[in-house]
Amino acid sequence: MRPKRTFEQNLALAKARGQQAAALQIFGADKLLDVQLPLWAEVCRGVPNSVLRSALFGVVRRGPRSFQQRVQKASVEGIRIIHTGPQLDQADLDVWEQALQLARTGGLGCRIQFTASKFLKSIGRGNGKSQHEWLKGAFARLAASVVEIKDAHRAYFGPILHHGGRDDQTGRYVIEMNPKIVELYGLDGWSSVEFSQRMALKKRPLAQWLHGYYSSHAKPFPVKVETLQRLCGSQNAAIKGFKQELKSALEKLEEVTHWRWEIDASDLVYLSKVPTVSQARYLLKRGLVHSRP
Repeated sequence: MRPKRTFEQNLALAKARGQQAAALQIFGADKLLDVQLPLWAEVCRGVPNSVLRSALFGVVRRGPRSFQQRVQKASVEGIRIIHTGPQLDQADLDVWEQALQLARTGGLGCRIQFTASKFLKSIGRGNGKSQHEWLKGAFARLAASVVEIKDAHRAYFGPILHHGGRDDQTGRYVIEMNPKIVELYGLDGWSSVEFSQRMALKKRPLAQWLHGYYSSHAKPFPVKVETLQRLCGSQNAAIKGFKQELKSALEKLEEVTHWRWEIDASDLVYLSKVPTVSQARYLLKRGLVHSRP
């Protein structure tokens, strides 16, 4: 017959089991955090299509940002995005894309360390005091932004930037990206955006938005001017004024990418581009022929 344990023995056993369970939980968390993004080319940035085909990072005028409380952002059919937080613009997208680039090799959920100076240089910005302050603001906006994104079977809920810290003496940052963001990628939920082209469109937010939007399409289909006005989150309510802005942005886009475009008499925008290797495989698989306007 097994001898009866004393109270002290039961207490010690319970404590040991608790420590073992805690250790297993920590191990499980570490395994959960070790999430790998798709390994896109170094010269590109891998961005979820749901982000590129919506007004989440919109075309926002300079000046004070509004704070949005569960605002549904304009997006293409099949994508639903609800945003809580300060308005986000294309410059904020530069920061988020670069954070994803660093997480691409480090792993989502892992600590990503860098200096402000190096980060600013990587997104084509200067190293002055005003740029350092701007970067602080950009990280604060991303950390304060919570999104609910549904794209077909893919879904994500949480902050755009998990959390981070900064040493103001050294300018060193430590940030983490939520590992659940990987849910927005999958095999076909993201696109490669050529980074040098995006940088060549700096200070042209509508051209940058168009570059991301059309980068997410293997064979862009015709779209109405007013649809692009809505999708990019333009604050120019006048369709005539937006159309002029759009033409200027498309001209700059063609200069940088050599993508051809035209707007017909019914205000349909046509754009033709050379697909990426993966997009070409997709078109071949679907039996689609790429044609120019």
